[in-house]
Amino acid sequence: MAALASLSQILATLEPVLHEGSYAYCCLADSAALPMADILGLFREAEGVTAIVREDFAQSQGWQVLYRAAWITLNVHSDLAAVGLTAAFAAALGERGISCNVVAGAYHDHLFVPVDRAHDAMQALRRLQDEAKT
Repeated sequence: MAALASLSQILATLEPVLHEGSYAYCCLADSAALPMADILGLFREAEGVTAIVREDFAQSQGWQVLYRAAWITLNVHSDLAAVGLTAAFAAALGERGISCNVVAGAYHDHLFVPVDRAHDAMQALRRLQDEAKT
């Protein structure tokens, strides 16, 4: 299926999925040996490499956990050039006081929210989807 660019179609088919477990944002030195099989996401910054991994893996490596998160995937295949999706879910989550860190993949958006707010975030996203269907 082709990527959706229409915001109304994207919102109506969000299909958020909450992954099991908790995930950790860690910042590692540039020279850190990164076991790619265990890395969910990477981003290089001047201060080091931000790695997103399962929290238990970060702990087993002795990595400092900067942020504990639940991982939600929006299963809709949204076009990377689509306008308004991030603003829409940020507003829905923000209304409930839920912070969100976003990673855009080639096919899906991935939201990292506080572990203790995961179910509230899922409710907000489902409500956003339901409202778009009407």
